[in-house]
Amino acid sequence: MTAGTRPGRPVRGAGPGTEHVDVVVVGSGFGGSVAACRLAEAGLSVVVLERGRAWPPGSFARTPAEFGRAFWDPGAGLHGLFDVWSFRGCDAVVASGLGGGSLIFANVLLRKDERWFVQEQPLPGGGHESWPVARADLDPHYDAVERMSGAVPYPLHRPGYADTPKTRAMRDAAAALGLQFQLPPLAVRFAPAPDALPQPGLPLADPAHVNLHGVARRTCRLCGECNIGCNDGAKNSLDFTYLSAARTHGADLRTGHDVQGVRPGPRGGYEVDYLRHDEHDGYDGTAPRAGEPGRPPTTGTLTCDRLVLAAGTLGTTHLLLRSRNRLPGLGPALGTRFSANGDMLSFLIRAKDGHPGRGRPLDPGKGPVITGAVRLPDELDGTPGSGRGGYIEDGGYPQFVQWLVEAARGPRHLSRTTRFLTRQLARRIGLLPERRLSRDIAELLGDGLLTSTSLPLLGMGRDIPDGELSLRGGRLQVSWTTGHSAPTLRRLRSTMRQLADALDAGYADNPLWHLGRTVTVHPLGGAPMGRRPETGVCDAFGEVYGHRGLYIADGSALPGPVGTNPALTIAALSDRMCTRLLENPAGGGATAPPRPAYTRRTSLVFTETMRGHYVPGAPAPKAAERGAGQCEPFAFRLTITADDLDAFLDDPGHEARADGWVESPACGGRRPVLLGRFHLFAPAEGSGDAQAGNGGVRRALRYRLHFTDAQERPRTFTGHKLITHGTPLRLWPETTALPFRLLAGHLTDEAADAEALLLGTGRLHLRLRDLARQLATFRTTGPGGPAALARFGEFFLGRLWESYGP
Repeated sequence: MTAGTRPGRPVRGAGPGTEHVDVVVVGSGFGGSVAACRLAEAGLSVVVLERGRAWPPGSFARTPAEFGRAFWDPGAGLHGLFDVWSFRGCDAVVASGLGGGSLIFANVLLRKDERWFVQEQPLPGGGHESWPVARADLDPHYDAVERMSGAVPYPLHRPGYADTPKTRAMRDAAAALGLQFQLPPLAVRFAPAPDALPQPGLPLADPAHVNLHGVARRTCRLCGECNIGCNDGAKNSLDFTYLSAARTHGADLRTGHDVQGVRPGPRGGYEVDYLRHDEHDGYDGTAPRAGEPGRPPTTGTLTCDRLVLAAGTLGTTHLLLRSRNRLPGLGPALGTRFSANGDMLSFLIRAKDGHPGRGRPLDPGKGPVITGAVRLPDELDGTPGSGRGGYIEDGGYPQFVQWLVEAARGPRHLSRTTRFLTRQLARRIGLLPERRLSRDIAELLGDGLLTSTSLPLLGMGRDIPDGELSLRGGRLQVSWTTGHSAPTLRRLRSTMRQLADALDAGYADNPLWHLGRTVTVHPLGGAPMGRRPETGVCDAFGEVYGHRGLYIADGSALPGPVGTNPALTIAALSDRMCTRLLENPAGGGATAPPRPAYTRRTSLVFTETMRGHYVPGAPAPKAAERGAGQCEPFAFRLTITADDLDAFLDDPGHEARADGWVESPACGGRRPVLLGRFHLFAPAEGSGDAQAGNGGVRRALRYRLHFTDAQERPRTFTGHKLITHGTPLRLWPETTALPFRLLAGHLTDEAADAEALLLGTGRLHLRLRDLARQLATFRTTGPGGPAALARFGEFFLGRLWESYGP
């Protein structure tokens, strides 16, 4: 038992040594880690069973000998990081270790596009792709995961990070094709502290409690090794975020525990059978124990009130298929809706800069693996004939791979080697004059032009989720081909070719493309969510139909492709699942033992979108009119969260948290809100008492948002909707118009605003259709949700009546 964990309790009649806990979480990837943290934080006893070992910084393979053992196949004595599956039509690469796929993912935390949450979209082979959740359901949970993961865009304009040619090349190529380019949020530490400037290779100022490994970390040093494990600890993988927090709250993290089967318990709840690989006992990152040759793993069983399956798409589906006879009632959807998320790999080769004989540097080994993303519009976006959308991202790789690629250039490398040896022999026998070897060695190594001017491209898109998973001889089988998904994949491939043309580069497919195969690192589906048992294994909150207390929290629950990197969506769905799970403290069946008490507040969440215009340099919002010469678009989307609704209503300032983004060409496009505050019907600044006289300002809706521009310069958005005592005719214009100012720095109050540099002003408006969407986003979580929502409505309408009533 590890320090800081809460032990399970013995179960009567369950056999000697059997433990019982409130929750068992199988797997520690994006779904399992979030669940472990949220449930342990709520006071439940949680055990995480992870088949792999812990991988602290410095333990990831780099030498040939280490890489030879870096794969997962326990039957062959391999307990490494990479688990490679091969099926008919596709191959899949997943991870095995504490932190799951976050150990080898490329850091991108992009949200699923709002319009891509289809309800009933017909599929080519029959049936429909249907998502029982909408973007509005997930936005507050997206915000929470981004906050915990420290997601920030790549700091392209900061010294030390500015010299990444591949990022600028992708941006230039997208602009030439008229496609949208963005710097996506990355779970990477570029700055040593939240308020510090980004700089490579600096020690991180992390307190010990957020680092379960106890190993020092440093900021990203642009080595391109994200996908083979970050030995610097610069990546905010799940072991540094949710799992460290889960352990702090008492979760028991058990590595080397490979779950083999699950079944309902005789008194309710569930029993979980596992194999224990002694080579990887413990989570502290110590070297694996060799064990006795040929010694079989030990077995064990845990019982629990609630069970969360988060072993990944392949792991969870395999486990459910193996346990199907013990879980009667699993519907016909089990094994369906498999998707490769449109994953595609291709290569730009020998980009040119417009001068004969010169190449355009791309340096794929410099930077994080992914820094930029190009979005392909979807017909659902209102672009007729475009088909199903997707994303294309730059795909870097470790710098040492460039040596391997150059060395593998057979004839050319052989000719250089032959010339080098011939010259040395000629000098030995006196046929050539002696001279320094510098020039000859330089010629032997070559100019490295191939690797420095070439770049992998990574594609993802909304392919067709028509694959099926099944068991054959106890082994998992996937039946999926690119047949129905061919138009989507061809479009991705065609756009990649166009990007190559825009950079005057050659183009090369992944060789497997011509064999009709694909390699996916984002397998999805197999236990999809649905609105009823006939179409889904679990409901929209991840609870399995017919099996109360059994939840699915990984990519297997997705009923279709995300269209971009799915990590953030999986984590957000898990966060939403936990909110619902904690609202039902009984759980686990009618005969389950009572659960420990925990305090639960009622929170309120809604999302607001406003759009308008901004004029750089305008001295006041009234001067920022649409006719101004430098007028440009400006927008924000904010998720407003009152974590404790009672406290929010009692607070005279009625302050809530604001998460989301602002979008402005002057600031470099869409920028995440780093810190946001919202005040609803607070006393207006400068108006004294809220009960100001007739015609005076009574209250204000105030917004204060901190963000950084594309050059990482701090900016503050501050705006006020002024609520005056007036006629009902003033209700709409005053509550839907937001004059704002943009200021330099991160400012905390009106006094600091007065001293700050004013960058410009503008005005935003809440459009009627945005208001309709906003009203549909109001959600409460916690006890007494409907009554809490009614109290908020009474407060809101009461304030409006005070101001605009007769």
